[in-house]
Amino acid sequence: MKDKVVIITGASSGIGKSLSEEFGYRGAKVVMAARNFEKLDQFTKELEKKEYNVFAVQTDVSKEDDCRKLITETINKYGTIDILVNNAGISMRALFEDVDLKVIKQLMDTNFWGTVYCTKYALPYLLKNKGSVVGVSSIAGYKGLPARTGYSASKFAMQGFLETLRIENRKKGLHVLIACPGFTASNIRNTALAKDGSTQGESPLDEGKLMTSEEVAKKIVNAIKKRKHRLIMTSQGKMIVLLNKFFPKMLDKLVYNHMAKEPDSPLK
Repeated sequence: MKDKVVIITGASSGIGKSLSEEFGYRGAKVVMAARNFEKLDQFTKELEKKEYNVFAVQTDVSKEDDCRKLITETINKYGTIDILVNNAGISMRALFEDVDLKVIKQLMDTNFWGTVYCTKYALPYLLKNKGSVVGVSSIAGYKGLPARTGYSASKFAMQGFLETLRIENRKKGLHVLIACPGFTASNIRNTALAKDGSTQGESPLDEGKLMTSEEVAKKIVNAIKKRKHRLIMTSQGKMIVLLNKFFPKMLDKLVYNHMAKEPDSPLK
């Protein structure tokens, strides 16, 4: 990864923050994008103290103009792009019958359209370098999760988009990785949207038992290095994908029962 130019969205917290640190440690030139510029700027200064080559760009990936600006500023700064990691994302927790449709739209705008916008504007440079496009997805992109309609829909859409992109460019050397962490100790559940669009405020899961964002970052960077197509990081995730292929009806029941056991679950 030495001197590779890497763009990471959602870089101010969680997996994006850990990815920025991991790439920086490995000698990459890291462009960090996030909405919260105060947090991003503070993190940038921390990495600069470690003598990492980092650059921060305030970006709301749900806005096409912001994504175009992110790519333009990266080219102005470094002249090229080798890796784009579409990591920015938000979640939700509410039954579809109860949820305000603005919540679904907000998830699609960030999780799906954010990936599309950034990839569209970075693609000419990535094709030139035979670089990598990464989508940080979820097992929710393989199996619909109850009370996460918008989240699952956005991840299914992301994965379909990235798979098609890979096939279209199979003779041009473009590497496309779909990375699916398991439940990860990050703030995505704390900032998940409730049925009215307000933030959930606290995670329904025991964060201490989850995979750390640092572990996830190392696995993703290693998968990029090996130019893998897919990365499912937990045995639970691999089992869900396998069961869904052969026993989808049984898995529906198992998933429902598992999600219904969450504290304050909206499932009855």
